[in-house]
Amino acid sequence: MRKKAGTLMILLGAIVIALAVFQFFEYRIQTKQALTEARTLIEPSPNGHIPAMVQVASPDPRRDALAGRQKFKPEESDVLGVLEIPKIKAELPMIEGTDEEMLDRGVGHYSASALPLDGEQILLSGHRDTVFRNFAKLELGDRFIVKLPYGTFEYEISSTEIVDKDDTSVIRSMGKEVLVVTTCYPFRYVGPAPQRYVVYADPVSSEG
Repeated sequence: MRKKAGTLMILLGAIVIALAVFQFFEYRIQTKQALTEARTLIEPSPNGHIPAMVQVASPDPRRDALAGRQKFKPEESDVLGVLEIPKIKAELPMIEGTDEEMLDRGVGHYSASALPLDGEQILLSGHRDTVFRNFAKLELGDRFIVKLPYGTFEYEISSTEIVDKDDTSVIRSMGKEVLVVTTCYPFRYVGPAPQRYVVYADPVSSEG
């Protein structure tokens, strides 16, 4: 009886490990596909043309970026662009929405929050064990670079906080443009994490 129970436990363990491996590789494939799409979205085509929504119509880059922002209306699950985190050498696809299927493909943008040039809170979320697995290395002064079809925007980390996983006060009007990036915490916690790690970053510069 004990031998059968031991065999069953080993079998269950093997199934759990196999499932975890499968999910990891599925995540890698989905993220790679989304990143390829994101790069295509933000980079000029081989013939030198840039996306129609951000074609330069004047010598004023900011005015062109603002015009591009007005035309940029992503739908849920759309690929938005790329989030770069130089400190941890990360280049990640950004997806519209923060449901599980979006977070399985990359960094989710909370749809009710703003985007660069809107002058309000921009809220991004990601899993601590996938896109943000090296988040613990980030410090004050490190930067995020957000690349969208209508411009490139840089933000510098100004503060961080740890809140309860059910604390929704993080989602709020801030009266100015602030990039807020959240992930589960503690970083090495096994199972559903009880807290959220929140990073606040202020605009450094923008380029249309």
